[in-house]
Amino acid sequence: MQYRKNKYGEEISILGYGCMRFTQKGRGIDLEKAEKEIMAAYNAGVNYFDTAYIYPGSEAALGEILEKNGIRDKINIATKLPQYMIRNQGAIDKYFNEELKRLRTDYVDYYLMHHMTDIVEWENLKKLDIEKWIAEKKSSGQIRNIGFSFHGDTDSFLKILNAYDWDFCLIQYNYLDEFTQAGAEGVRIAGEKGIPIMIMEPLRGGKLVGMLPEKAKHDIMNNSRGWSAAELAFRWLWNQPQVTCVLSGMNSIEMVAENCRIASEVKVGDFSQEDFELIEKVKKSIKETEKVGCTGCGYCMPCPKGVDIPGTFRCYNHMYSENKHAGRFEYAQTVALRAETPFVSQCIECGKCEQHCPQSISIRNQLKEADKALRPLPYKVGINVARSFLLKKRK
Repeated sequence: MQYRKNKYGEEISILGYGCMRFTQKGRGIDLEKAEKEIMAAYNAGVNYFDTAYIYPGSEAALGEILEKNGIRDKINIATKLPQYMIRNQGAIDKYFNEELKRLRTDYVDYYLMHHMTDIVEWENLKKLDIEKWIAEKKSSGQIRNIGFSFHGDTDSFLKILNAYDWDFCLIQYNYLDEFTQAGAEGVRIAGEKGIPIMIMEPLRGGKLVGMLPEKAKHDIMNNSRGWSAAELAFRWLWNQPQVTCVLSGMNSIEMVAENCRIASEVKVGDFSQEDFELIEKVKKSIKETEKVGCTGCGYCMPCPKGVDIPGTFRCYNHMYSENKHAGRFEYAQTVALRAETPFVSQCIECGKCEQHCPQSISIRNQLKEADKALRPLPYKVGINVARSFLLKKRK
C-alpha cells in the first residue's frame, strides 16, 4: 500500500474503503462477510474507512467490526453530518453523538458536512454557529479533521471551498466527470490550496466497468498494459498528485486484493500518452451513445433566466450512456435542488445560447426534449417535494 499526506503530514492510504455498499443479508448487513473484507483491506494497509449517518447500518457495522478486532486507534474513520436534516443548533450535537455511539468511539478522524451542493447550505449552517461548534469539537479532540462532501457544479464547489479553512474535501471524480461536478478545475485549485482531496465514485458506481459500450470494452481488453477497466480508471486518478485517497466500495475479497495490488504499484507520472489516448477513445465511445453533442464548454452560459444548460444536457446524455434512472438521479442531485431554480421551464427562448454554441446545437428544442425525459411526472413531484423541504431549511 502507498500513502499520501493529509494537511498535517499524517499518512492516508491512497485506497480508502467505502462502506456504503456492504453486502446485505436479510434485512441487515452481512457482518461476517463485511468483517472479512474490512480486515483483508486493513491487513493490506488500508487505513481510511468512509461511512455516513444515512448509510443504513453502515456506521454500526463498522464500529462493531473495528471494536471486535481492536483496530480503532490504528485506522481513520470518516463519517458525515447530515446537514440537509439540520433544522436547529441542537440537532448538530444530536446527530454527532448518535454517530459516536454507532461507531463505538469517542472521536472521528475525518468529519464531513454531507452532500453540499450550494453555498447557501454552508451559510445556513453558519447561522447555527457551526464554525464555533467545529472549533470546540476540534479543540476537544472529538473531531480531528473537518471537511465536506460535494455534488454540484464547479462554481458552487469553489465557493464552498473558499468559504472556510477546510482540512479536506470529498468529491465525485473520474475520467467521465473530468469536466463536471467539482471537475479537474476543482481538483487543481484544491490542490493549490493544499487541501487533501478524497474521491468517491471512481468507477461511477460500476458504470465504468460493467456498463461500458462494447467498443470501449474491446479497446480496454486489447490495451498493451493488460489493465482492466477498473484498473484503468483507478490509475487515471492516482496519476494525479492532488488526489489523496480514492474510495472503493469493495464487497469481495477478490476486489480488495486487486484494488490493493494496484494501489501498491501505481506511481504519479506512470500514465503514458497511449494510456491517455485510450481514455479518450473510451470517452468517445460513451459519447456516441449520447443524445446531445454537448461538450460542456459553457459558452452558452450564463443563461439570462438561470437555466443550467450544460448540466441539463449532461444528465440527459447520462440517461442513454448509462440508464434512465442514473441520469434522472444525477439531475435531481446536481441540478434540480439548487437554491436558484435552474429548470428549463424558465427558458424564454431568447436564443442567446445558440449564438455562442460551438457545436451548433439547437439548444432551445433540445432543452425541451431533455426536460421531458428528465422530469416525468413522478420525478417532477419528487423534486418539488425535496425542493420544498430544502428551501424551508435554507430560509
